[in-house]
Amino acid sequence: MLNLVPSLEDGSPLRLLCIGAHSDDLEIGCGGTLLSWLGSSRPVHVTWVVLTATGERAAEARRSATDLLDRASAVDIVLGDFADGFLPSQYEAVKAFFESLKRRAAPDIVLTHRLEDRHQDHRLAAELSWNTWRDQLILEYEILKYEGDLGQPNLFVPLTEPIAQRKSAHLLRHFGSQRSKSWFTDENFTALARLRGLECRSPSGLAEAFHGRKLRLAPQFG
Repeated sequence: MLNLVPSLEDGSPLRLLCIGAHSDDLEIGCGGTLLSWLGSSRPVHVTWVVLTATGERAAEARRSATDLLDRASAVDIVLGDFADGFLPSQYEAVKAFFESLKRRAAPDIVLTHRLEDRHQDHRLAAELSWNTWRDQLILEYEILKYEGDLGQPNLFVPLTEPIAQRKSAHLLRHFGSQRSKSWFTDENFTALARLRGLECRSPSGLAEAFHGRKLRLAPQFG
């Protein structure tokens, strides 16, 4: 396994742009990774974007982000009010929203949905992420669901057991609107983390996985 880390000057913050179509997507897809990075000594600046956040889901999104990112050195929470399930039919407005984000954030890493995700909102978020940011590292996270569309990721972030437990507890605590869904359980979140941990030989047996389509490797040899 080769460890890849962003090349940053000493003391400079890691700038993250986190994009989710729905209020719980980021927490499910990369919540453990974010908790791990926020626990490091490097300052982290986060721009947190949820595209369909209205009513109860908007309140959940803001409370969850505020709690999850409490150790970030800077946080910008951006909540869109697009209709859940209908993002492709609102393409022009969503595209303009992404262009406004480009002026708002200059990230080192973009965390977004996977291009092959079978949910139409997720796919459009992924497509516009690639359309909008050309010079950034884009990592696509995965969302477990009944469609069975999980792929073969090629990038893994090992999680400690406390981080994995905190992620699941955070999801169940902050997203009451989703608890009635049969797949929204601690057992399922942990099962996927254990599968990805096995695949990357994580010391704890737990990990989150991503799809990194374009990785530029610039090795430094002393």
